[in-house]
Amino acid sequence: MTKRILVAGSGFAGMWAAISAARAVAIAGREQDIEVTIVSPSANLTVRPRLYEAVLENMNPDIAPLLEAVDVRHVAGLVQTIDAGAHRIEVERVDGTRTRLPYDKFVLATGSRLFQPPVPGLPEYSFNVDQLASARALDAHLKSLADRPETVARNTVVVAGGGFTGIETAAEMPERLRAVLGSAAAVRVIVVEQASHIGPDLGPTPRPVIEEALAECGVETITGAAVAAISADGVVLSSGERIATNTVVWTAGARANPLAAQIEGEHDRFGRVVGDAFLRAGAVEDVFVTGDVVRAATDDLGNVTAMSCQHAMSLGRVAGHNAAAELVGLPLHPYSQPKYVTCLDLGPWGALFTEGWDRQVRLTRETGKAVKREINTQWIYPPAADRNAAFAIANPDHVIVP
Repeated sequence: MTKRILVAGSGFAGMWAAISAARAVAIAGREQDIEVTIVSPSANLTVRPRLYEAVLENMNPDIAPLLEAVDVRHVAGLVQTIDAGAHRIEVERVDGTRTRLPYDKFVLATGSRLFQPPVPGLPEYSFNVDQLASARALDAHLKSLADRPETVARNTVVVAGGGFTGIETAAEMPERLRAVLGSAAAVRVIVVEQASHIGPDLGPTPRPVIEEALAECGVETITGAAVAAISADGVVLSSGERIATNTVVWTAGARANPLAAQIEGEHDRFGRVVGDAFLRAGAVEDVFVTGDVVRAATDDLGNVTAMSCQHAMSLGRVAGHNAAAELVGLPLHPYSQPKYVTCLDLGPWGALFTEGWDRQVRLTRETGKAVKREINTQWIYPPAADRNAAFAIANPDHVIVP
């Protein structure tokens, strides 16, 4: 009787979970009786970490040939419900029909969504770079500004949120605006961060470099305030200040996909399921959690996973391997990712590369930018549709170290 491993999501964690599971099945010689399936709207990997960029080409590569090469099926649809007790999920297919899929092992890898609190005007008047469609909508809006009369609001962009995505988006924005409005346009880009400092999650060590880079790029920062209301022609801050703008880019954090709430057990403040050392959801049997829907320890020092591509790829490999290993009798692989780096794109200034959770600065400006280009255009992209090559990278021990 065929056993089934289902993976929900074809992002970084989901893609690698499926390939790693297929690898373990192949190692055990069980391809004939164990089936690995990914469920997602399409067989594509959205390169989400790059959606802040001005050019949006090749941000959604087709992974269908890769999945075929490693014997992973794809079901086009969205998981609606998870019935852990009955070991099945309900899927709404892209044609609108619904179907139930049974599983022996299930891997939840549906990622995260942009956090959108009940700020007046946020749904109607803001843009974001959370998904490819929304990044394209922002790009179209920016290009349409050239057709409007010149006003302060037209020439001003407010980025709400001064975290990783907000900083990267803002650093590129002055050049993007001038490309549309002309090099002589009096453009203004402002990052609004409610914490007392820009990049609060990045810590104090790289902050002076970030502040220098943003200033050189022509980006202003307002800290200790939040965007409290948004309209078609401006924002009002929690301080009472009003800024005239036709363009608000919302980047204020992420939350785990709502499907994570259907998994019993402990969750963190971001909605992530707390996973064990093997990325199992401890409160239910035969369910693994990975990528942005899991909170897992990265080391023995108290550090935990971030919602990042860097962690998702490794988390996916481990979760997929372990889901298959429990079926075929291979040893389980504990998740561990003690090496941590960040590489922050800072527009024309360059990029900032740090090492460690205390983010010691190692590379800046063009040397940092060279590493960022390599990460963005090579390391995070799917491998070629070659079974052996993909399986080599899907090894749960595989680590890419910049």
